[in-house]
Amino acid sequence: MSKLVKKAEQQLQEAVISAIKKAIEKNELPEAELLPIKIEVPADRKNGDYSTNAAMAHARAFRLPPIKIANAIMENLELQGTYFEKCECAGAGFLNFTLSGKYYSDIIRDVLESGDMYGHSDKNKGKKALVEFVSANPTGPMHVGNARGGAMGDCLAEVLSWAGYETEREFYINDGGNQIEKFALSLDIRYRQHFGDPVEMPEDSYHGQDIIDHAKNFAEINGDKFISATEEERRKALVSYALPLNIEGLERDLLKYKIKYDTWFHESTLHNSGEAKKVVELLTEKGFTYENEGALWFKAEQFGCDKDFVLIRSNGLFTYIVPDIAYHYNKLCVRNFDLAVDILGADHHGYVPRLKAALTALGVDPERLQVVLMQMVRLVKDGEVIKASKRSGKAITLVTLLEEVPIDAARFFFNMREANTHCDFDLDLAVEESSQNPVYYCQYAYARICSIFRKMEENGTKINDCSIVNDTLLTHETEKELIRFISTLTGETENAAKLLDPSKLTRYAVDLATLFHKFYNACHCDVEDEALKSARLTLCRATAITLKNVLGLLKVDAPEKM
Repeated sequence: MSKLVKKAEQQLQEAVISAIKKAIEKNELPEAELLPIKIEVPADRKNGDYSTNAAMAHARAFRLPPIKIANAIMENLELQGTYFEKCECAGAGFLNFTLSGKYYSDIIRDVLESGDMYGHSDKNKGKKALVEFVSANPTGPMHVGNARGGAMGDCLAEVLSWAGYETEREFYINDGGNQIEKFALSLDIRYRQHFGDPVEMPEDSYHGQDIIDHAKNFAEINGDKFISATEEERRKALVSYALPLNIEGLERDLLKYKIKYDTWFHESTLHNSGEAKKVVELLTEKGFTYENEGALWFKAEQFGCDKDFVLIRSNGLFTYIVPDIAYHYNKLCVRNFDLAVDILGADHHGYVPRLKAALTALGVDPERLQVVLMQMVRLVKDGEVIKASKRSGKAITLVTLLEEVPIDAARFFFNMREANTHCDFDLDLAVEESSQNPVYYCQYAYARICSIFRKMEENGTKINDCSIVNDTLLTHETEKELIRFISTLTGETENAAKLLDPSKLTRYAVDLATLFHKFYNACHCDVEDEALKSARLTLCRATAITLKNVLGLLKVDAPEKM
């Protein structure tokens, strides 16, 4: 949380405990062991800015009614030198506290001094986090599910960075296994068809236009010389040509989406380096495998899974999960990341316990791997869901989506809901320039502040000279409500990192814009009182910094004019 929020809560805790001790020394309260007390923000601010249950918490220890304990605390409470100016007793003995003007002024000063670092935390300083996301099969273009995973993973990586982690982004390239074999088969058939072979495409192969284009371009470069080659040679040549082009395309499209990875990790390296083989050997050495019908099985039930599973098939080949186990072992034990986060589709819910079970067996704390399961995306236009079929070649890809809607809108919309909720992406709303469009609404709030500054400067006010000089100036409830909300940004960042939920920051941005518009409509900045004008303009500046920072975390632009 913000250092000033933390300081205020610490001051209140110490003041209340000190008051109880004084009351005991004066025999106003009996001798008893002091118990932990809660400092909370009331649901209704009419009851104060903070409250404590100290009186109720000690009722049994002191054998006194809470109201009597509360009165004794109030009699001995010293608030001078703290961020609190008043304490009142309510109900059966709740103590409610009101923040002073100095608190509000200091929050604004903190924002101005912190600048573009406001909202950052050092809570996880010294820890390393790796966020792996999208990791689409490199056998074709990315679809809208990848678009959601991309926005979510990229923003989550930024959230973790803001929360103090040294964070890296990684794309895992599945350049081994069944999908590559299917990719090779599909390219092979299209290449042969190009030269008149009537062979038909199997139902479960890749039917997209991209496969046809790859085969055609390969034929233009190499002619028909691979027609007479062996099937293995022909397919190897086709994959060696097309796969790097697909990976380049993935990287290019993701850069357009404002996503830049630190590492592109190839699955094939796990096989070539022997790491995949090594994890199986380690599991066997530890006694967690057994043979059955020629296959090697992992004792997954021993680690909480519903059933054991195969690591090596009877034909001697690894199952798909072996390189995945090796990959995560590499993340956590070879590269020594403290935290590894995967963004995966909801259909992986059964896969995660298996992976964690294997890591546990390898001696890795499974809590170091956190998986965010992401629900499906539906595109909606004119109130109707757009049907898309990847197999038919008519899927809505990331590229075509970004041709339909602004990048800012796509990133913002995909981060508006928690990962475990379905996402209906309204294409019409995403391009609408109105307050109904949440990203436009937030950007407009920032542009409005910039407009205020421009108009003030045109009227002779020197914006750069604005600073709060009096702690008693900002007293309107909308001013205080806005400042209190600004003060929560660091706490929101820490909470979003803890819960692995970047949607908390999109909601924060919308709520901040709402509170600014509310303040703007209630409190004029261009007032005759120069001190009050300066204070309100400084509040505008603090709001602008905070809003720009949050939009920046989401990699959404903060335009000065709209």
